[in-house]
Parts: sequence; structure tokens; C-alpha cells
Amino acid sequence: MVKAYVLIVTAPDATHRVAVHIRGIPNVTEVYEVMGPYDIVAEVETESLADVPGILADQIRTLEGIQSTTSLVAFPDRPLT
Repeated sequence: MVKAYVLIVTAPDATHRVAVHIRGIPNVTEVYEVMGPYDIVAEVETESLADVPGILADQIRTLEGIQSTTSLVAFPDRPLT
């Protein structure tokens, strides 16, 4: 399982509407409206790293009201040594 965290900046009046839309996207497992330099943090889970760019480009970044995104892909779980 691959996890990606998407940090999203929205137009001031669009945060809640964008968050609601993102919650309905397949593979999005968590969505939080936050305070700070970003307005929304979304967690995406996929079977393959190859699936992440399509979700970001086609389903998240195309939403009206999003000004910018930053994506963080987490390394798969591995034993600590």
C-alpha cells in the first residue's frame, strides 16, 4: 500500500467546498481542514505508486478553488532496525 499526503491551498471562500469534494474521491481515506500555510490535508492510499499521479492530476488538482498543491509520498512500511 502506498500513501500520499496532499497539502492543498484554496481560495479563501472555497476551503470547505473543496474538502467536501475531495472526500468523495476514490482512494482518498482522510481529509482535514487545517490552519497554517495550507488549508486542507488529504491522505490518498493506492496499491501502486503509479496510481498517485493520475489521482492528483485528474481528480484533485482540477477542482475549482484549488490554488496549489504539494504532495508527499510516504515510504511503504518497513521494519525498523
